[in-house]
Amino acid sequence: MIKIADLPETIPLFPLPGALLLPRALLPLHIFEPRYLQMVEDCLKTPTRLIGMIQPRRVPGGDSRLSAIGCAGRLTAFSETEDGRYMITLSGISRFRLVREVQGFTPYRRAEVTWDSFARDLGRTETDPGFDRAAFLEVLGRYLAHQGLSTDWETMKEAEDELLINSLSMLLPLEPEDKQALLEAPTLETRRETLVTLIEFALRGGADEVVQ
Repeated sequence: MIKIADLPETIPLFPLPGALLLPRALLPLHIFEPRYLQMVEDCLKTPTRLIGMIQPRRVPGGDSRLSAIGCAGRLTAFSETEDGRYMITLSGISRFRLVREVQGFTPYRRAEVTWDSFARDLGRTETDPGFDRAAFLEVLGRYLAHQGLSTDWETMKEAEDELLINSLSMLLPLEPEDKQALLEAPTLETRRETLVTLIEFALRGGADEVVQ
């Protein structure tokens, strides 16, 4: 089992709006920008093969800054296309808190990070004892219908709590700031509650639009 002491103090960063990685989840990525191609190549040479996914956020004046919290994934799958692009998969390891960006000679961004607040991420799969799956799937069904989306309901009924909640958090078409709220939820239960709140908000907004 990975321990906090095993994690590096400095990691490469991949700021990607709307892309959410959570611990113990998988995130496939298509890499084509030269600076991130270099990042992947450098990552493969390191013992931990970690890349930190982090949300850029808009601030007054139109500038962009990095969010305070991101999630690092271990590069566990890699393939190269004929035209030099990379298809990779990151396996979520742990969230981190940004300490400061590190200046250096790489074309991509790097940062010093701390893992101290996220020991839970390195533990066992989380459960959600208060999870009312039937009620959750009912509101999810209304949301998917509103969005014109479909799903495999049998898989939804049988999936483990963490796999279901985290997969939906990553895959549903939510705003970047909503994805960040899901990332920062301290437990699986609070992530599920946040997700339901976001879904219900979207449904109310859709209803308002119809009335107007």
